[in-house]
Formats: sequence, structure tokens, C-alpha cells
Amino acid sequence: MRTDIMPRRQEAPLSNSGVTTSHSTKPASGRVAGYLPQAGERTNVKGNLQIQALYAELMAHAAGLANDDLFAQMISSQVDGVGALPPGLGLAERDFRALLTHHFPGAELVIRCGENLPDPRALERDDVLGLLLAHRAHRNMSEEWMAEIVTAACMASDHLWQDLGLWSRDHLSRLMNRNFPSLAAKNVHDMKWKKFIYKQLCEQEGINACRSPSCEYCADYLNCFGPEE
Repeated sequence: MRTDIMPRRQEAPLSNSGVTTSHSTKPASGRVAGYLPQAGERTNVKGNLQIQALYAELMAHAAGLANDDLFAQMISSQVDGVGALPPGLGLAERDFRALLTHHFPGAELVIRCGENLPDPRALERDDVLGLLLAHRAHRNMSEEWMAEIVTAACMASDHLWQDLGLWSRDHLSRLMNRNFPSLAAKNVHDMKWKKFIYKQLCEQEGINACRSPSCEYCADYLNCFGPEE
């Protein structure tokens, strides 16, 4: 379901970024509201004030759950057009509302829904989603939402952390280890995550898509293991 997400307009803006909300911006316990990655980190954010402001707003209402910061990054990026996730992070409207209620109680975002469209990659999506769900940690209901969101980002063409709207690849590694630990544990050579996910699907089906006998000697080594910038 396609959606548009907009912060609910109120009397006063949160900051000069243009994001408006109905509540205070006090930081959640143990966090600095509006934190941005340090200088020199590869990042999706690039100092964008609107992303920073909305992230701070969401984290001010964070429930203290494991995925709060990751969801706040992705929502803030998507609202500002960073990354490849569709509005609602690729979730159905009811699921996105449930995510907000579960992780950011008291925060309000308006969602505008569009019509459902045929999905020519439905079978591929099902395969990716099935792989992720088979390896979920079973610690929190948000792992199912995260699997849906990561699946949606896998359909895009950039590095997975960038398509998700995360601020760095380190955040993606944290996402995978936190939500899908048994799958993440198989990535012993730190392969690019999207390449790794699809490699796992090929191995499940008994497909050997790579002709090289060893990654160490493969001419495409950097394509699978090089830096993600």
C-alpha cells in the first residue's frame, strides 16, 4: 500500500527545519536528541536539519525498545526523501501505525494512503521475507516489521543501508545482529548485506551463481566485499 507521511501541523514548529509537531523535544533517557554521526563517517544524513529534527522528535517519545533508534532513522530519512523506502517504510498502514504506537507512543504522524498496485516482484519479495523471518530473534514483535522493511529495501538498487535510510553501514550491521542474529552470524567475512542475503537465497535453492572457486581470487571481490559508500 503506498502512503505519504507528513508530520501533523501544530501552532509552532519544532525548529527552522519545517517539521512541525505537537509535543516537546526533551531527549529520551540516555540519548542526546538529534544525534548525528561523527565527522568522517559514511552517512546518509549529511547534516540535514529536517532529518535531525524529526529524529530528535521521535526519540523524545521512544519507548526504550531495541529498535527505536533504527526506526527513527528510517522514518526521518524517508520523510525527507533520503533512501529508497516508500512512505510507511513499505508497511501496510495499520502496521505502520502499530509500529509508531509501539516504539514512539505519543508521537503523531499523518499517513495518506494510496491504492494497492500489482507487484511484479512478489515471488522475490516472499523469498527474501521468508529468509529473514526464518532467522528472527523472537525477542520482540518489531522483528516482523523489520523483516518487511528490509525486504522492501532489498528491491532497490543501492547499498542496503542507504536504501533503508540508515545513517551508516554500522547501523545496518546492528539491525541484522539484533533482529536476525542467526542469519547475521553466517556473514563471517563481512560481505555486503544485500549481496549476502541473495547469496543465502541461492544456496537455499542449490544455485551456484558464482563461478569462482574462492572469493579470495575472484575478479569481482570488491563488488561483494568492498567498502559501501
